[in-house]
Amino acid sequence: MEYNTRTESGYRVLELSGEVDLHYSPQARKQILSLLKEGYDLLVDLSAVEYIDSSGVASLVEGYQSARDDNLRFGLIGVSDAAMQVLQLARLDKVFPIYNSIEDL
Repeated sequence: MEYNTRTESGYRVLELSGEVDLHYSPQARKQILSLLKEGYDLLVDLSAVEYIDSSGVASLVEGYQSARDDNLRFGLIGVSDAAMQVLQLARLDKVFPIYNSIEDL
């Protein structure tokens, strides 16, 4: 997994790519929680994620809950087909705010 951050339209955007699995999900979790702790509204870009497992999804859920607790906005953008299948299986596609792109906010 690789990641990059940028600021766009008042959000911090965390771009994840590759595999977000048991090996890499702690890094994803750390980045998500760190950006939220700094007080940023956060969008996680999953457009380049090739695979995500339950530990990766758990990192997203924890970020979503943390943002909600701190009255910050949290959402997913550009969700890849592979990631969307996992989110749909867990019915989390109905929980997370999901956008095709940042322009759709």
